[in-house]
Amino acid sequence: MEAASLTGSASTSGPYDYVPTRWVCIVFVSLFSLSLVLHIFQTFRYRLWWLLPTAIFCGVFEVVGWSARLYSSGDSYALVPFDIQISATITGPTPLIAANFVMLEYLIGFLGPRYSRLPPKLCRCSAQPRDIISLTIQAVGGALAAIAAGNGKDATPGGNIMLIGIIIQMVAITLFVLCAGEFFFRYANDKPLRAPADEMERHSALSAKPMHPNMKLTVYASIFMTLCLFIRAVYRTIELTDGWTGRIIATQLYFNVLDGGMVTLAIYTLNIFHPGRLIMPIIHAKSAASQTELQSLSLSKV
Repeated sequence: MEAASLTGSASTSGPYDYVPTRWVCIVFVSLFSLSLVLHIFQTFRYRLWWLLPTAIFCGVFEVVGWSARLYSSGDSYALVPFDIQISATITGPTPLIAANFVMLEYLIGFLGPRYSRLPPKLCRCSAQPRDIISLTIQAVGGALAAIAAGNGKDATPGGNIMLIGIIIQMVAITLFVLCAGEFFFRYANDKPLRAPADEMERHSALSAKPMHPNMKLTVYASIFMTLCLFIRAVYRTIELTDGWTGRIIATQLYFNVLDGGMVTLAIYTLNIFHPGRLIMPIIHAKSAASQTELQSLSLSKV
């Protein structure tokens, strides 16, 4: 079995073209389970319910996918766990991109909407339908490919459908990078796109400068998460383009490092640099202070 795992021989290792290494699967199941528990605690601790369909969704699917691979390490010919791990690991990381969009919404709202081409609320609103479309396409493609591969048939049509979903994911990451990059460039160089929208924004236009250290940590964490997810999306794109029977999909090390490893880094980055701990107290404090200042200004005009 171990020889098959190293050589990737399709004749002795079933539909994977290798035998998933048991200890690697145990490590990833443990890591994703721990992250999931932490995210559940942090979600209720900070009452950030948008983490339920993003980070927690990702954690659940990764635990399920890697648990199926763990089962396959003892029986690589079993078709049900093979089908499960394809669908779960291909769709699981997608919602983490939406988490980045939500954090960008908070940052834009705090630092100044006038520096952003998109209104803050549009960041979250645009992420939701895109995620649903991408998830649906990837899930359908993954299911079709898994069923075909498990029955010894051509899995290319399902793989091509999955590829479309991954490309949508890459486009989403690229749009996030462009929107965030332009916003932070304009903020750093004080090049607003428009005048303050109201008295509150006019009064606090420069109050967020210099950027709070916790805001900087959130920005750096978001950049790192985005990089990890983009690397994973590039790997999956190349993997599916190479074909269902290609060398890349049949090489376990690539999957472990470029899929499992990248998603692990991304989801733990959100655990460690959690928005509930880093930026929400600052946002709440600024909102309260702004309301007080506006009341003072209104009274001074009377």
